[in-house]
Amino acid sequence: MKKLASLGLGLLMTASMTAAQADEVRIGMITTLSGGGSHLGVDVRDGFMLAMERSGRDDVRVLIQDDANRPDLARSLSNEFMQRDNVDILTGIIWSNLAMAVVPAAVRQGTFYISPNAGPSDLAGRMCHENYFNVAYQNDNLHGAMGAYMREQGFERPILLAPNYPAGTDALAGFKHLYEGEVVDEIYTQMGQTDYAAEIARIRASNADSLFFFLPGGMGISFMKQWENSGVDLPVFGAAFSFDETIIKAVGSAAIGAMNTSLWAYDLDNEANHAFVEAFREAYGRTPTLYAAQGYDTANLILSALEKAHPSDQDAFREALREADFDTVRGKFRFGPNHHPIQDIYVREVVEGDDGQPTNRLIGIAVEDIQDIYHEQCQM
Repeated sequence: MKKLASLGLGLLMTASMTAAQADEVRIGMITTLSGGGSHLGVDVRDGFMLAMERSGRDDVRVLIQDDANRPDLARSLSNEFMQRDNVDILTGIIWSNLAMAVVPAAVRQGTFYISPNAGPSDLAGRMCHENYFNVAYQNDNLHGAMGAYMREQGFERPILLAPNYPAGTDALAGFKHLYEGEVVDEIYTQMGQTDYAAEIARIRASNADSLFFFLPGGMGISFMKQWENSGVDLPVFGAAFSFDETIIKAVGSAAIGAMNTSLWAYDLDNEANHAFVEAFREAYGRTPTLYAAQGYDTANLILSALEKAHPSDQDAFREALREADFDTVRGKFRFGPNHHPIQDIYVREVVEGDDGQPTNRLIGIAVEDIQDIYHEQCQM
């Protein structure tokens, strides 16, 4: 009898553990944690995990892998997460070319992908999918907002610079869409380029009255240091991707005076943002970048949806994601029909901080309730 009782208890415990494992939500994070631009992935990861820790939930398991900024590796990791680890949700990708290598196949297989950064135009338009949500932006948004801002400020002859990959072409297309005027020239560089002497010479020889550029990560650091030494005297504008807190501290004084657009600022005045910035500084000993803010909002979106449904009930979970019922650090947020944000884009200026180091200061709003143009192509 004791033997049967023990066996029965063992079966009951096994059944309970199986049920608990079945209820567990598994999230696979594929992000860039090594090589050039790794601080972007580190900040997305840290912001995401901070939100998870602050939620107090013990039924969400986050598995994290480094894609090393390689599309082939990102694709392989996504397959492992879906086939071996049976994740419910994928997230984390920084670069648009990696997103294009992973997202279409993942969402077709029934896995949710929640983007904390990359927002290529194809995924917002003709390749949109009901299981794909972007919590950051569509790639054009910040660049388009700067185009509108520069037009309003009276600049008539901008020259444009970006790397030749999906986010780079989206960046310049977005700028031109809202600038609505003629540009002097468009210069495309190589991904990972470090020497910009030829491009700077081309800018010097132009009759431009301003420079708008998009060079994320280490590319922006290299360019700005060479730009300072070149002596070319043009006002510099860009998106926050080239002027986050990590980049401008590495660039130093060359960044002072540059204007940039962002969906978020650490000095944005709302309760959720105050709590986030304070908690991030306490946890990691540094000021968060927009990537950390995007990671934090992405986690909180997921957590808000989990309050209403488990991802195994795909229709209910998808609807809960669409509601975006969470306290965003950026002030306000809602999804458009293609699951991309409708949100305000802000203008920041790089100034000298109290510690003598460059920092961003919020100036105002560049464009209210910006929405990408590709939603019209989305047949969802």
